[in-house]
Amino acid sequence: MKLCFSIDALSASGAQAWRLQSDESWRECIYSEPLKDGDMRITDKKTAEHWSGRRLEKDKDLVLVPKKKAGTFDFLMRGTFAHAVLHRDSSAPIPDKAQMLACIAALNPGTPWLLYLTVAGHFTALDSSNTPMISNLDIAVRGEIASSGDYIGPRACRNEKMMSELYLQFLAGWLDHLNSSNMNVFVPDAEKLKNEEDYADAIRNWKPT
Repeated sequence: MKLCFSIDALSASGAQAWRLQSDESWRECIYSEPLKDGDMRITDKKTAEHWSGRRLEKDKDLVLVPKKKAGTFDFLMRGTFAHAVLHRDSSAPIPDKAQMLACIAALNPGTPWLLYLTVAGHFTALDSSNTPMISNLDIAVRGEIASSGDYIGPRACRNEKMMSELYLQFLAGWLDHLNSSNMNVFVPDAEKLKNEEDYADAIRNWKPT
């Protein structure tokens, strides 16, 4: 499985999008569309993170000019921002529930853990008190931050109903990630979930465009 990022800029309304080219110019595009000749293809995560979240403004010649990275609350303001869009050249795996349970069971309560799926579809967690999350391109799909033993650690894993619901949330988020090519996708609310086989079939049948 080969992965790369494009850098797509999206207007505040979502009505316009542009893609960064190899010469660092921008072309108009449909957000997250398939790669075309001339598009910048970034395989280095740090380089993609450098672009992700930067504000872009048009100069007097209507050329997009990258500015500083967005602040914590900048996305509440109108503007055009750069986003890292993931492109795959092959199908994607179905995340493994047993691996999710093993990951959760190994976490020590008392630390604000973020459980998430990597771009390879593996469950892992980070300590949100000392690891940045904004523009973190390790995170394909993310859950909520939790520190209580009711939600992480061995005791949480014994709550079969909660773990099954959480797994379904991550399957739904993973499918959203595949269809949108977006990173840092939040899992959906439990009320919006379908059944496991629906998600498994959709992921199994998903193909890159």
